[in-house]
Order: sequence, then C-alpha cells, then structure tokens
Amino acid sequence: MARHHFLTSRSRALRKNATEAENKLWSALRSRQFHGLKFRKQVEIGGYIVDFLCAERRLIVEVDGGQHIPERDARRTAILESLGFRIVRFWNDDILQNLEGVWTILELALETTPPHPSR
Repeated sequence: MARHHFLTSRSRALRKNATEAENKLWSALRSRQFHGLKFRKQVEIGGYIVDFLCAERRLIVEVDGGQHIPERDARRTAILESLGFRIVRFWNDDILQNLEGVWTILELALETTPPHPSR
C-alpha cells in the first residue's frame, strides 16, 4: 500500500510540475480534443507513471527530455508493452517545434492501434 501511495503522490507532483512540452501537448489532448479520445495524464500503470494514456486504445504517449536514458527506458517500455500497451515517445523539442509532425505520428499510431474491447 505504501508503494501505491508513493506513486499517487508522485503523479500528483508531476501533474503540478509539468514541463512546457507536456503542457503544450496536454492542452491539445485534453477534453477529447484529439479525435474524440479521452487522454489522462500522469497515470500509474504497472508500477510506472506514464505521461499520457488513452485507455480506450491502450496507447501511452511519453514526453522525453534530457533526463531520459534510452537503455533504462527500454526495460520500462518492455514491461508496459507486455501489459498490452503501445508506447509512442516524443522529445520535448519535437512537441515545442513541430507539433504538426507529432499529430501525424499520433494519428498513425491510432490507425494501427485498434480500440480495446470492453471488459
């Protein structure tokens, strides 16, 4: 239970202290603005906190800055993918300087990620 409380507190802190790129992306994803899909931000999945989640499509969108280490992220990605999620990653600069390109990649990801069946 202590781990869950830690993750909940951590996700709240991350929501409050979002980067400029995360805020820019969130302003376009929130309130079903992107293809009518519901996204949530800073969500705990499998012991990790992901930046953005579209549960309906089991799609995770990660925003990476200089602190991300690809080798470490590879294990995290493998675990999340083993849980049935698809992960799309963008660098901060991609979001800040080429949001149109980010949309194109997200649209392609949605085309190849079918809706998740209801349980």
